[in-house]
Amino acid sequence: MNREWNDNQPIYRQLRDRVVAMILDEVLKEGDVLPSVRNVAAEYRVNPLTVLKGYQQLADEGLVETRRGLGFFINAGARNLLLQSERQKFLAEEWPRVTATIQRLGLKPEELLDGRGKPKSKPTTPGKLDKGPDKGPDKEEER
Repeated sequence: MNREWNDNQPIYRQLRDRVVAMILDEVLKEGDVLPSVRNVAAEYRVNPLTVLKGYQQLADEGLVETRRGLGFFINAGARNLLLQSERQKFLAEEWPRVTATIQRLGLKPEELLDGRGKPKSKPTTPGKLDKGPDKGPDKEEER
């Protein structure tokens, strides 16, 4: 987990979000024990009550369970619950901002799907020369 905290959100909430990301990324799997409250508090230099509050939020959401004297464990089906809720959250909260940015920048679907931020070059017609940087003016495109 990242040791840096931002000032935009309470630390317990950031801690909760980091555990959620670890569950979604399958770093933590069903039945795994969460790191102890004391260890997390010491490692990240936060109050143990802050860690406990983050863990308790996960328990309230049904993602983890407390086993007295043993710690917090990831519940069966936690990843599926998270996938469903995080997808809904993304579509409701983040996707509208993403689509607004796409429209504002005038991006086209093929630019987005290409993933490099520039449209794929159009195929050249047979017999035409490609004067791209990797081909000389006298070489025809290979098929």
